[in-house]
Amino acid sequence: MDPVLVKRSFAAVEPHGPVVAEYFYQHLFEHNPGVRGLFAEHLGEQQDRLFAALGALVTHLEDTDTVVGLLRDLGARHARYGALAEHFPAVGASLLATLAHYAGDAWTPEAEAAWTAVYGVVSDTMGAALTEARSV
Repeated sequence: MDPVLVKRSFAAVEPHGPVVAEYFYQHLFEHNPGVRGLFAEHLGEQQDRLFAALGALVTHLEDTDTVVGLLRDLGARHARYGALAEHFPAVGASLLATLAHYAGDAWTPEAEAAWTAVYGVVSDTMGAALTEARSV
């Protein structure tokens, strides 16, 4: 994973603000309609939280302890929302599609590989916390 590529591509996405999260959820629900029921009807707050979480992830990308703490907390919270580990691939696909859509020239095969690696860590860490939270 190349943090420079992740940060550069996110810097290209960031100015688009709230429409990024809106696009993400449209993509997710269009390609995975079964997950729509896990979310509130109005997504304004959820979109803000998603964008803030992405920003925090990118900001702290090289601070492993902080990132793991953030992701474990998110995983435990998602267990309460009814999320399943099986949902993570769909979320990852929608995240990559969203980043590719908004990053412009900053979205290269190398940037995609870097984000794919980042999302692998996100998925593994959140998934483990989600599973632990469910078993309590």
